[in-house]
Order: sequence, then structure tokens, then C-alpha cells
Amino acid sequence: NIICSIVFGDRFDYEDKNFLTLIDWIEENNRLQASIQTQLYNFFPTVMDYIPGPHQRLIKNFEKVDKFTTDIVMEHQKTLDPTCPRDFIDAFLNKMEQEKGNDDSKFTVETLSRTTLDLFLAGTGTTSITLRFAILILHKYPEIVG
Repeated sequence: NIICSIVFGDRFDYEDKNFLTLIDWIEENNRLQASIQTQLYNFFPTVMDYIPGPHQRLIKNFEKVDKFTTDIVMEHQKTLDPTCPRDFIDAFLNKMEQEKGNDDSKFTVETLSRTTLDLFLAGTGTTSITLRFAILILHKYPEIVG
């Protein structure tokens, strides 16, 4: 939710069905990344596109998470107040407006969607995994707590 506040400008209620579904997709993808089919997909994507397996589920989940973030970006575009940026997305949209007319600009809607998705995935996945391992280490070695 801290990452959501920075990136999306809003926190989600921990009972929010959309938020819980989003977290489920991310956690499922973390599990699916260990499958042999997913690892083969990284080496042979054009062949693996036609073979069923858990990698297909991973791709679908990723597309759903991508749509979730893209929808938030589109909503921000509609409600943007350039004088009062709410979050990372608004700041990026303001920079896009400043760069309008610059053909070499990297500030595009596509870049915004990808960057938002990267920040969200990196912030949620990495942080939760780090916390889980920290708790496991503290549980295994309780003497380091005191």
C-alpha cells in the first residue's frame, strides 16, 4: 500500500476485492516463475507460445496486472490537475506535457504505463519477499532479536 500511495496516489483497503485479486495474480506469478515451462519460455518464446502450461497462466496474469495499471494511468489523464500533482503518475504526465513537441522524448504514455507497472511490481514483490525472509530468519534464530 505504501508503493500504491506513491505510484497511484491512493491506498487500497485491505478488504478491497480488486486489490486482493491483484495481489493474488502477483503471488501466483511468483510461484509460476519457478516452473520449467516458464523457464523454457524465456529461452524459446515463439515455440512456447503454442504449448500449454503454467507459463500461459503467468502471461495472462501479467496482462491483467498491466491492464490494472494502464486503467489507473488513463483515469489519471482524465482527472489531471497540472498545478497539484497527486503522485508519480501525475508528475510523469506533467513532464509529458512539457516535452510535447520533442520527438526524442522518452516521456510517453507507453513509457508511463511500463514504468508504473515496474515500480508497482518491484515494490510489492521485492518488499514482501524480503519481509518474509526476514521473519523466517528471526524465527530460526530468535537469539538475534534480543
